Amino acid sequence: MILVGELSLWIALLMCAWSATLSFAGGATRRADLVASGERGLYAGVGFVVLASAGLWTALLTSDFSLRYVASFTSANLPTIYKISAFWGGQAGSLLFWCLVLGGYGALATWANRGRHRELMPWVTGTNALVLLFFVMATAVASNPFERLDWVPADGRGLNPQLQNPAMAIHPPLLYLGYVATAIPFAFAIAALVTRRLDAEWLGAVRRWSLVSWVFLTLGIVMGMWWAYVELGWGGYWMWDPVENASLLPWLTGTAFLHSIMIQEKRGMLRKWNVTLVVGTFLLSILGTFITRSGVIQSVHSFAQSAIGAWFATFFVLALFATIVLVAQRLRDLEAQAQLEAMISREAAFLYNNLVLVGIAFSVLWGTLFPILSEAVRGTKITVGESFFNAVNVPLGLLLLALTGIGPLIAWRKASVDNIRRQFAGPAAFGLVVGAALLVLGIRKLSPIVAWTLAGFVAGTIVQEFWKGVGARRRMYDEPVLRAFGRPWRATAGATAATSCTRGSSSSSPPSRGWRSRRSTTSPSRPASRRPSSTRTGAAGPSPAKGSPSSRRSTATCSPSRSAPRSTACASR
Repeated sequence: MILVGELSLWIALLMCAWSATLSFAGGATRRADLVASGERGLYAGVGFVVLASAGLWTALLTSDFSLRYVASFTSANLPTIYKISAFWGGQAGSLLFWCLVLGGYGALATWANRGRHRELMPWVTGTNALVLLFFVMATAVASNPFERLDWVPADGRGLNPQLQNPAMAIHPPLLYLGYVATAIPFAFAIAALVTRRLDAEWLGAVRRWSLVSWVFLTLGIVMGMWWAYVELGWGGYWMWDPVENASLLPWLTGTAFLHSIMIQEKRGMLRKWNVTLVVGTFLLSILGTFITRSGVIQSVHSFAQSAIGAWFATFFVLALFATIVLVAQRLRDLEAQAQLEAMISREAAFLYNNLVLVGIAFSVLWGTLFPILSEAVRGTKITVGESFFNAVNVPLGLLLLALTGIGPLIAWRKASVDNIRRQFAGPAAFGLVVGAALLVLGIRKLSPIVAWTLAGFVAGTIVQEFWKGVGARRRMYDEPVLRAFGRPWRATAGATAATSCTRGSSSSSPPSRGWRSRRSTTSPSRPASRRPSSTRTGAAGPSPAKGSPSSRRSTATCSPSRSAPRSTACASR
């Protein structure tokens, strides 16, 4: 099985090259047979990567010390769980694990979209195959886990004692699952740029993949914080270590993308933002891998300095150059379909949120790369300490926390003074109560007081939004409280219907057709034709640009139940 795994790695290299070539050719010539051949090539390549991984796991579990990798990271008496996790405990094995996860994601994305997005899929498959080709080539050529020793030792060196922790079986795989998942949205972004299909279609295809990446990165970062706390003796969960920062960077930009994607879907805005954030998240994942594996920055997490860093640096530069060229050529296609109508609106809040997240990402990136830059410019490596990161990012983090509570309370398009006063009263009061309670308890340090006050404000916002959603569903559908509370995604529809027909710009939801379609399709027991309804034309504020999603949604039909109060009922005026 070990020999089969070694041969499979090289065959996988050929299959990935075949898949990338045929997929790009099929997309350019619109030949379905080439596209199908490229997809089958990707499936075959992934299959051989699985065989290679099975071969390495077999060598680890059977303690085949003829392999340099097995002798370096395992021993005969090492517990089985650590023999399994030794797969990603070293440079070569972790690269093969990256190939395994990337191949699985790419094959799943291709199979899940076999009947959808056919204009995009040749380029998606080709991009995934090309990225996989790089990683398989780096594994096979630069850091091969099947490299054999000239003589077979009686026992191996064993796994680093710091890695013999139950978190070793959880933390690295979670981070890899998050890191690698950024490649799928990147492939869809490249496909959308190449085909000029830059509408909301590609966003719908990548939303779930972005959520998958974000969830795994979040879990991996949290698990790593706990592991560092119990293992390294830092006296804290986060020390701004370069490898810690490398995992945080794609999380920040991925979070920004998950927020701004809603603006493009609802208003046709932030299109340049979305493409840039998707591409940037993947490139930051590659940059973080370079920082971890090159050894150019010292860290307790990083691998020893090796030639593999040059591979990742080259791949990063090529990918960056290609995406810059593509985005520059498609700038006209990325023009927004609507304009920002007011600086105090939900769209503006999302924009501020993105600016803060990107600002934090830039400060973390600058502080992480500063030793490399200082050595290149001045010949002396200067390390940035914890105080720099705290001084810059604590105020930005507090601002981000405030925006977390502000965003859901502000109306779309343009907020009125009445809307702000009514929406902010409850959450702001709860936040002030929390801050006052801290003062009573004797806390005088400014940062925790501000942080907990803002946390109370955010908690009040969340409770208020759920309360309104539950109340709206109860009025519209006569549902019990628990049933209405158990359907928050449908409660949003009720909140929109209950508030979007009030006078002026007091609505906290955009005039979209989303709630109307959900209401008509999710309540078969109460047909829309049996409800009295009225139509309100035009929303507060200037009309959006012609052709924008909002301009096609200027008519909203509202149908509250008979029990709805007068203030939220829709009346023809």
